[in-house]
Parts: sequence; structure tokens; C-alpha cells
Amino acid sequence: MFIRALYFLLIHIAAPIVWVITAIRGFRDRSYWDRLPERLGYTRLEFTTSPIWIHAASVGEVQAAMPLIRYLLAKHLGRPLLITTVTPTGAARVHSLFGAGSSLDPGSQAKHAFLPYDTPLAVSRFLNRVNPYCLIIMETELWPTLLSKCTRRNIPVFLASARISSHTAMRYAALKSLFSRSLIHVFVGAQTTIDAERFYSIGVPQSNLQVTGNLKFDFEIADDVLKAGRTFREQLLADRPVWIAGSTHEGEEQQALTAHQHVLKSFSDALLIIAPRHPQRFNQVAALLRSANISFVNRSSSTPLSSGHTVLLLDTLGELTQFYGASDIVFVGGSLVPVGGHNLLEPAALSLPVLSGPYTFNAPDIAQQLSDGSALRYVYSGEELGAVVVELFSDDGQRTKQGAAALAVMQESKGALQRLTSLIEIHCKLNQ
Repeated sequence: MFIRALYFLLIHIAAPIVWVITAIRGFRDRSYWDRLPERLGYTRLEFTTSPIWIHAASVGEVQAAMPLIRYLLAKHLGRPLLITTVTPTGAARVHSLFGAGSSLDPGSQAKHAFLPYDTPLAVSRFLNRVNPYCLIIMETELWPTLLSKCTRRNIPVFLASARISSHTAMRYAALKSLFSRSLIHVFVGAQTTIDAERFYSIGVPQSNLQVTGNLKFDFEIADDVLKAGRTFREQLLADRPVWIAGSTHEGEEQQALTAHQHVLKSFSDALLIIAPRHPQRFNQVAALLRSANISFVNRSSSTPLSSGHTVLLLDTLGELTQFYGASDIVFVGGSLVPVGGHNLLEPAALSLPVLSGPYTFNAPDIAQQLSDGSALRYVYSGEELGAVVVELFSDDGQRTKQGAAALAVMQESKGALQRLTSLIEIHCKLNQ
């Protein structure tokens, strides 16, 4: 009881502080000002039928949710979809993938809202307005108030493609009294047996647990995205060797440029595509390229890409997969700096050789599977990255073999979507 009271005190203190911080961040990135009242539960969304609610905190979780969302949209269940995120970049990704806007976008396939802060009033306002049929939370995001309110209203809650580290499990176990009443009503589709055991240790009943696998392996890249990548390649890149550094963070662009200088010594017509992870860094990376006297062009500019450009700066949203498809080799960022790495499976699904730095702790199991399948190669510096890119450009057979291995790992690991939807169907009749 003491821990619950302390949590509610702290969350009430933190919520207005976080709201102000979010508003201040809007001076640098205006997307943080989008629908600020929603953070306090004041959504303008209206549903005539209770929606299926999917919560995907940020870009990574939105990507993971893609197979499930596409499945639900294709099933025509007679229920609308509500997708919530925490971050503006997650919201932008939802919009680019599914045409899901706010209540001001009545023609969208699904509605988007920001998750309210975990205070009783904010959560109640949101639930009163939205009245969800069920809640599906991607991976693991346990908010005590939200879970408690859903339990009291008999709203089924599912954790999809759920994972939990040993450290996080220990933390939740120490705060067990916060979740104990709610977790006995939560259904978990765990990624692995180890994840299932850890959820059991923090209070999820064995009967509510099932190992369903990782949804990320079940996504399919849309045909129009594949076609756009091939068209760009055919029209503007011809036979140029092309590699991409995707979802890069501060410090990684410089290492990619170091690598590219090495690549250009062997392949003078090679093109590097740099795709920074966060839109607010687009101008910063452009300034870096100018200061290094790099001949580059912005994707967003009207200047056409020419043979004289050695770098293309991808400063748009929602096009990364398309440009993976236009490339020969993919380096996935957030991995040469201690961010934890980003989605390794998109390039693998395109049958492309995948390179990564050593920091892959965001999804160590996926990195391990790809590495064990000879589909992923680790690099530890810009110089080593350049050497591996040159090696792969020099050997078409090796490049093709590694790409085929990546696709094989993807295909062998599919099936989580079917297992997950079966679990949800058992406990929450989606077609009712």
C-alpha cells in the first residue's frame, strides 16, 4: 500500500513537469506541440464502436506492430483501430505507414493519439472518451494506473511480442505490489521461454502466458515500397555501388564518412546514403557534410542526384525501407555508439547483407540469430566498416550469399503473428 501511495504521489508531481519539458522541447522540434492536451487525457477522438487499441511507444514498437496492425486492418472486423504512441517520431511513423492521423483526419484507416500520463484523472478521461474493446501493448510497457483502470473496466489487456530483461524483471519484482492486482488479468505473448519465465516471476499467472515468438519476423515489405526502391535505383543510380547507413546517431555519421572515404579509393563511383534516426538532426548532419567538403544532395531538395554526388542525405520520413531496397549493403545505426541498435530485420527481409556495430542490446536475440546464421557482420570502427563494405562490393558471390542467409533467418522465424492472434482470439473475441 505504501509503494502504491508513493507512486501516485510521484506521478502527480512528475506529470506537470514532464508536460512543461515536452512543451519546451517543442521550441526545437515543433512536433512536440502536437496535441499537447492529449498527454493529460483530453483527446478529441470519437468512436461509435469500441476500438481495438494498440499501444506502441515509439518507432521501434510501431515497426514491431506492423504485422499485427496490417492483419487487423485486413480482417475487416467491424471495429476501428486506435494506435497510441509516446513519441512524436512514433506518431509520424504511424501516419506514414497507415495513414493514421488524429481526430482531424476522418478518412484514415486508423486513429492515432498520444498515450496520456499515468495519472488516475488523465487515464480515466482517456478511457471514458475512447472506451476501448481491448488493449494490446507492444513488447513491454507496464503503467500501473493504466493496467488498474483497464482491469476495473474489464478491458482485456495483452502484451504482444513481449520481452523483459533480467534487470527489468528484478525492478518490477521489487515493485510487485504496484502491479500484483493487475498482472493476474494480463495475457502475455512472450518472445521466448526465458521472457515467459520472467513474466511469471513478476506475477503473471502461468495460465495467461504463452510463448508466441517475435512479431518483427512476420512483417512483409509492401510491394509499392519495393517498387519505389527499384525505380529509384534504375533511374538515378544505374550501376553505381550503393550502401546505406540507416538510423544513425550522433558520432556515427562521421564514422560512416570515414568508411566511405576508404570505399571511394576502390570504387570511385560509390554512393553512400545517410539516414539520420531523428529529424531534428537533419540540419546538423547536412552541416557536417558541408564542413567536410562532401559533394552531397538532400533527398528533400529539388536538386537531382548526379554522378558527382558521393553522398545522399535522406532527410525525409518514412522512406528508409525504400532506400534499403535501392542499396547493395546496409549498415544499421545506433550500434557504433551505445544506443543499442535499430531494426536489423528490414534489410534482412530484403535479402541484403547486414552490418552492425557491437551495441545491439535493444534486440540481442535478433542480432544473435542473424549472426549465428552468417547473416550479420559486426564492425567496430569507421575504418573497419569501410573495409567490410569494400570486401562485399568486391565479391558479388559473398554479398549474395550473406543476403540469402539473412532472408533464410527471417523465413525460419516466422509464425508469431498466427500464434499471437490465436491467443487474443481465445480471450477476446475480435469479431464481436
